[in-house]
Amino acid sequence: MAWVVIISVLVLTVLCLLRVNVILSIIAAALSAGLMSGLSVVDSIEMMVNGMGGQAETALSYILLGAFAVAISYTGITTILVNYLIKALTGKKTMMVLAIAGVASLSQNLVPVHIAFVPILIPPLLKLFDDMKVDRRGVAAALTFGLKAPYVMIPAGFGLLFHQTIQDGMAENGVSITIGETALAMLIPGFGMIVGLLIAILVTYRKDRVAVPGAGGSEANFTAPPAEKVTFNRKHGLTLIAITGALIVQIITQNLIAGALTGLVLMFALVVVPFRKGEQVMADGVAMMGQIAFIMLVSSGFGKVLQKTGAVDALVEAASGFLGDNQALIALVLLLVGLVVTIGIGSSFATIPIIAALFVPICLASGFSTLATASLIGTAGALGDAGSPASDSTLGPTSGLNADGKHHHIWDTCVPTFIHFNIPLIVFGWVAAIVL
Repeated sequence: MAWVVIISVLVLTVLCLLRVNVILSIIAAALSAGLMSGLSVVDSIEMMVNGMGGQAETALSYILLGAFAVAISYTGITTILVNYLIKALTGKKTMMVLAIAGVASLSQNLVPVHIAFVPILIPPLLKLFDDMKVDRRGVAAALTFGLKAPYVMIPAGFGLLFHQTIQDGMAENGVSITIGETALAMLIPGFGMIVGLLIAILVTYRKDRVAVPGAGGSEANFTAPPAEKVTFNRKHGLTLIAITGALIVQIITQNLIAGALTGLVLMFALVVVPFRKGEQVMADGVAMMGQIAFIMLVSSGFGKVLQKTGAVDALVEAASGFLGDNQALIALVLLLVGLVVTIGIGSSFATIPIIAALFVPICLASGFSTLATASLIGTAGALGDAGSPASDSTLGPTSGLNADGKHHHIWDTCVPTFIHFNIPLIVFGWVAAIVL
């Protein structure tokens, strides 16, 4: 039965790498696991659907945060930030890329807008990048760092969602852990991403580079949008109040849905966003985050199929017999499995339920501590997100950097982020699993 897990995960990975829709790939993998275990197609589908409820809260959080992001962008507050960056950092290449990494980091925790800021912030800066001969691969690394490292390390905003997903995944497989413990478990892997960022900006992509027209697959007739003269006004102040309110409620309740709802309600109650725009805000939020939310639901169902069919137990027995009690080797193998699975799925959040179903039994049988297990699950989930062609962490940066057709998604975003973040994550995640 151990081969059921291996083959179903291979089905998932190969289909995703062939650019088959992620949701369809996960469903195909779940059905293959059920059929190989002797279930009928109908029974496999019912088992998968019954297991989807495990990520319902997470999926709803994504939808509401997407709507909140749309509401914030509606106010135009980000234009002030763009103008400031142009004014303060022209001619300061390294500082500009580091500042972009810092701004991107705010999008996961303090102002949880995810990738919504990229098409607003980056296109107006492209001409400045060209004038300063900034290597856009370094900017891609900075953006991907900001879209990943904060949620990996900090349990707030999307970080709270990520850490709760780890917590729920472990709980569903018989291991209890607090959010504080998951944050502690992810500090060392997160530090690895900081090292990767510094290497990318200060070493690998420090030299001048001229962007090549058409490198992104098209000769885009792009003109940078003119800088708007926007001054801080009452609406922007009320937006900050709404953001602060959402953050406070989230911290007090430890519930991302409550925080997102608070932010949305305040945006409408304070008339920052007109009430008549409510339908459009929600529709745009669903459009931005809906697919990811549903991927998480379906992946939870896939993990449940693997559990209920007994395939995970069989894999544990086989792995224990093959790897013995060598924790260092087991940790490395598990991380590499996470790398392959996450590259295929393209979402660390959606991968966690699958990874947890596989890892928790193996870690328990191999004597890993609770913190080490959480570190392996979180790191394996984060692995591959950077570098995956289907990941928001790479698609988001490319959407902004290739607005003028001068940035290639694979070679200028995926390959640089894969090298500078996945390699450090493997090394530092492996160390965390050994020392915790």
